[in-house]
Amino acid sequence: MIGQSQKRLPIGIENFTEMRKNGYYYVDKTAMIRDLLLRGGKVNLFTRPRRFGKSLNMSMLKAFFSYGADEKIFEGLKISGEEELCRQHMGKYPVISISLKGVNGLNYEMARSLMCSEIGNEAMRFQFLLESDRMTDLEKHQYRQLVTLDMSGQDQFAMSDAALTESLKTLSILLEKYYGQKAVLLIDECDLPLAKAEAQGYYDQMIILIRNLFEKALKTNDSLEFAVLTGCLRVSKESIFTGLNNLKVFSVPSVRFDEYFGFTDQEVRDMLAYYGRSGRYEDIQDWYDGYRFGNVDVYCPWDVINFCDDLLDEPAAPPRNYWSNTSGNDVIRRLIERMGNGVTKGEIEFLVAGETVTKEIHEDLTYKQVYDSIDSLLHGAENRKRAGGPAAVYRLSGKKHQPAGYICPEVIKRKLLPRNPIGHTGTEKWLVCKVQL
Repeated sequence: MIGQSQKRLPIGIENFTEMRKNGYYYVDKTAMIRDLLLRGGKVNLFTRPRRFGKSLNMSMLKAFFSYGADEKIFEGLKISGEEELCRQHMGKYPVISISLKGVNGLNYEMARSLMCSEIGNEAMRFQFLLESDRMTDLEKHQYRQLVTLDMSGQDQFAMSDAALTESLKTLSILLEKYYGQKAVLLIDECDLPLAKAEAQGYYDQMIILIRNLFEKALKTNDSLEFAVLTGCLRVSKESIFTGLNNLKVFSVPSVRFDEYFGFTDQEVRDMLAYYGRSGRYEDIQDWYDGYRFGNVDVYCPWDVINFCDDLLDEPAAPPRNYWSNTSGNDVIRRLIERMGNGVTKGEIEFLVAGETVTKEIHEDLTYKQVYDSIDSLLHGAENRKRAGGPAAVYRLSGKKHQPAGYICPEVIKRKLLPRNPIGHTGTEKWLVCKVQL
């Protein structure tokens, strides 16, 4: 049981300000702000698996850069030691922050309506623009196009296709006019609508919408200071980022920013020590130390926090698979259904046995290519080799402490998989738990 003087564990908390003000335990990732300011690009895309702190980091960036930032919530954190950067940048920008996580309609019309709602609700935060003498009547009319409600009741916001496509750019321009400062744009889960669209059959319509939205907001937007986007998969530049020559992608193999998503080994040790559960370190390492980002071995935060929470009530609690039921896994499920009994299935069984498989990974995929077959993920680099491009080599290992992506065989020992032959259901559970495409 947690002591009265100990901080609560932040299970399900993705709001940085809430976490800091309400006394939750926080693993300090604020040095990411420094690195973003000193070494980031104009448009920065971070791709990581689900439940690795992407949304919390985006909330942290919003809290730091937004006008009226609360300096107190950053006291004692790493970024507070960067006094000159804080003086120049903390609370100095208009920030537009949206998440496309909820844009998951059963059809295009529903998804478009959800997109309008997300952007419209964000635009509602700036209603003071309507009262400002700095805005012309025409500019106020532009703003009204973003926040006008649909009185027919079919949609929440009555936004035309043109207004929707221009919405983020329009809002940036208006905010720069009001504040005299270019805007910071944060877009969380930018690729999720494409995954849903491919699954539901309206991919072509959705990719046109997002491509046009991003081109206006990120490429031809002179009112943009910089942008940060997050996603699960590194989506090909030829899909939603067509023609975007100012995009910097930080994917799983990237060394820069490698320690800011997920928990490092030292961060896990510090958390266990804080709650007096250091004796369970080896269990956490065996179960949840299964990922390598850049040059850093990382743990899944969701698993670590939930297991630590269980240990507070029952110090002898066994490890569990917390991650696999937290979100949909359509990509994995559909690929496994097509996998059959060929080479790939044999290779998965090889990993389960604790061996190592070397694969050439093709990162620049469209979602259509992802869904075509598992070969698109594991053998797609051949397309780049034929075209003269470099092929990324990645090793998945069933053995611990390998310079590769480690696949923990303890999952099998805890009977999360049936014994041979491995069926689709068991294989899927294993992949969802440990590979996390």
